[in-house]
Amino acid sequence: MNDIKSIWIGSEEKGPIQGKKVELNDNSDVMVTFENGEKYIATFFTYKNIEWLRQKNEKTGECLNGKYFFATDLILIDRLNREEILNVINHLINQEEFTTAFEKINE
Repeated sequence: MNDIKSIWIGSEEKGPIQGKKVELNDNSDVMVTFENGEKYIATFFTYKNIEWLRQKNEKTGECLNGKYFFATDLILIDRLNREEILNVINHLINQEEFTTAFEKINE
């Protein structure tokens, strides 16, 4: 893969979904742009956020009352912060799994 030009993390702009629980109970779209102009996107969820969503969906009736959950290009992570996201992205690139985990954006 070419060198990374930029990484946009939605929660850095919009803030965490759960107030002060940023990093532990959050999810965010992440867009990686490479020097050659190619862009890829995935959504990072914390493990705790998945459980929080399941419990919320039980109450609201969404996703068959919390019986399932899905998201395209989902990546689970312990803590949602730039350092951890960069570690995952670099690992995926080094393992040649980046294009499996991220979806290419065709503009």
